[in-house]
Amino acid sequence: MAKLESTFKNMIVVLCGISIFAAGALGLVYDLTLEPIRLAELAKQETAIRDVTPGFDNAPVKEKYTLISPEGDSLTCFPAKKDGKLTGVAIESYTKKGFHGEIKVMVGLYPDGRIFNYSVIKHAETPGLGSKMDVWFKTDKNKQDILGLDPGKDKVWVSKDGGSVDAITAATITSRAFLDAVDRAYRSYMASLNVDLDAHTSASAQKKEVSEPVQKKKQPPVSVAVTKNKEVATPKKAVSKTTVKVEEKTEKEVDAQSAATEVYSKEEKEAPVNEK
Repeated sequence: MAKLESTFKNMIVVLCGISIFAAGALGLVYDLTLEPIRLAELAKQETAIRDVTPGFDNAPVKEKYTLISPEGDSLTCFPAKKDGKLTGVAIESYTKKGFHGEIKVMVGLYPDGRIFNYSVIKHAETPGLGSKMDVWFKTDKNKQDILGLDPGKDKVWVSKDGGSVDAITAATITSRAFLDAVDRAYRSYMASLNVDLDAHTSASAQKKEVSEPVQKKKQPPVSVAVTKNKEVATPKKAVSKTTVKVEEKTEKEVDAQSAATEVYSKEEKEAPVNEK
């Protein structure tokens, strides 16, 4: 086979051929892996639903519906039922307040809104610190465990902010973010039940208290002390006796200068005119 001549035209043809071949190969690989990836994500989702809800005999994925949070977010809710009766719901929630970005959580609630369980679906938090949220908030130790709590009655936020939950050691930002995702799921579910969130969500009450304006301290009244050729603004209590004496001395000097001027003018008028 003859060697292809090295010209600009031939190089363009070869590069185009390689690009077309690479694009076709990538497209083929994508098509081949698309369905396995979808099935793997579906299996992961079903496992998370099973982990965070009480026993069920229905197909929550097929009966899923959308929840709208008070902020306008759309969350997917998977109802868990047994013998036709609702035993709980699994809500796919999220937060963007994580230390390294978005955190996705599957939150399981009882029909009355109490937390049954949770499962972290996706995160990029620091290994050994923020990543501990997988088990931290379900460990029965100190005030870590949130299972069984009702976000509408209990203070389900970190103790550093006045809540009742111990944050992950050295990972307070991640802890705040995780509990924000849980709170979002709870409020979205309760909103679907037409529950007054302001009256039932302690997290909303906490945010309301934080947003209250801080009263400013009143500044002391200011007076103006007049000195020679200057005006100096000073607080009333800061006016010293020395300044007063200087003012009095200045007034006396002015009066003396005025009197001397009058005497000089009078003597000049009364003095006889020397004729030549």
